[in-house]
Amino acid sequence: MTQSIFITGAASGIGRATAKLFAERGWLVGIFDVDDAGVDSLEREIGKNQCVRGRLDVRSEDSWKSAVASFAEKTGGTMNALFNCAGILRMARFEELAPSESRAQVEINVMGVIYGIYASLPLLEKSDHPVILNMSSASAIYGTPELAVYSATKFAVRALTEALDLEFRKKNIRVTDIMPSYVATPMVANQTHRAKTLKTMGVKLKAEDIAQCAWRAVNGKKVVHHLPRTDLKLFVRLAGFQSVARPMMKMFSRM
Repeated sequence: MTQSIFITGAASGIGRATAKLFAERGWLVGIFDVDDAGVDSLEREIGKNQCVRGRLDVRSEDSWKSAVASFAEKTGGTMNALFNCAGILRMARFEELAPSESRAQVEINVMGVIYGIYASLPLLEKSDHPVILNMSSASAIYGTPELAVYSATKFAVRALTEALDLEFRKKNIRVTDIMPSYVATPMVANQTHRAKTLKTMGVKLKAEDIAQCAWRAVNGKKVVHHLPRTDLKLFVRLAGFQSVARPMMKMFSRM
């Protein structure tokens, strides 16, 4: 049977690049997003026979149930991989960020992942070598100024990933995440406020780089955290020592 992956936030950026890569390599791809036009154009690129498309608001349990049910109809009730890719970012100093914007980040970045795992679990349990892949961030290594709430949501995703990877071993479900630095996507490009870490660290990754990392996370080395860049691997080692990690973040942000 053809392997399948369900991708949220598939209309653009990392989700779109990942959907195209997996489709090119023969997987049936679930492409779900609130951006109907983006999903339409992606479906034309991939081909209707290679994908299952639909509208999904990750903040809604009912929307999740409906999306997963439509996916299951095409796969015979299985799901080899779930990629919780949908997310939003609002760069700003904390006091300049509206509470509604903070709530939206929590609802989409955290609850969207949690709802997705609940909804997909029955399909994953029926599949061979199932994987849950979550989109975390380098900002989950050490709290990032001007991204405080976003950083907090990614810490939550990281913790959820680590805990469920242990908890779901009895189910033979592997749980992993990707922790990239800034990626050249519309989410980053469209920010009205430019965080100092963005200016200092720069944008050195493309969506296609993360798509390749997603492929390795699902099909390759079985580690919990996947980091696309070697400098982040060094930073992770250093982050275990707060006396080193904090000065490094201060240097990057120049606060």
